[in-house]
Amino acid sequence: MAGQSCLVANDWICWDYVTSRSQELTDATLEHVWITGASVLIGIAVSVPLALLARRGRRWAAPVLGLTTLLYTVPSLAMFSLLLPVFGLSATLVVTGLVLYSLTILVRNVLAGLEAVPEEVREAARGMGYGPSRLLWQVELPLALPALLAGVRIATVSTVALTTVGSIVGKGGLGNLIAPAVNTSFKAQVLTASVLCVLLALVADLLLLGVQRLLTPWTRVTGRPAVSGKGA
Repeated sequence: MAGQSCLVANDWICWDYVTSRSQELTDATLEHVWITGASVLIGIAVSVPLALLARRGRRWAAPVLGLTTLLYTVPSLAMFSLLLPVFGLSATLVVTGLVLYSLTILVRNVLAGLEAVPEEVREAARGMGYGPSRLLWQVELPLALPALLAGVRIATVSTVALTTVGSIVGKGGLGNLIAPAVNTSFKAQVLTASVLCVLLALVADLLLLGVQRLLTPWTRVTGRPAVSGKGA
């Protein structure tokens, strides 16, 4: 009875809601994860060529960076409305909008990482017979990983939050639970779905941080002397 009374009383914290709606919460969480994951992965695939194009000079950098920045300023409701005639009420609509938003962060971080590669490293690689493609994949992108992965972390956390807006077309993951619960003042559902959304962002960030530390061990080695030197 105690468990049922918290639903009747419309409490913020209600374990009976979690147990009785566990499947609904699981489905919403899984949808949230795959929409976020697909958006970030596609965003990475699109941002690398755009960053390479922007690196060719100011002639290309200005329109690429300007366009990606402009896209980020478009309100989410307006963005989804503009994409609606093309994709309809589908998950593709939400993923496409989230990909466009992620480009602002990802393109700039990939470009910053590539520009941070020392020119002498490139010259040494060319002297060893590396062609443009081999130089990019085996030298430049590996050295640009710290900046690239930092951008991926920011974009992922941002996308986790923006995915909830997809509830306006019924493809918002946990947002599908938050929006109607807010309208009906269903406190337990609002709090539970919101907490799950925050936890998703934290878990994703920690996992990506672990991947970043695993793939870029040299950043840990070079980072320690700088800290101790500053303290001294």
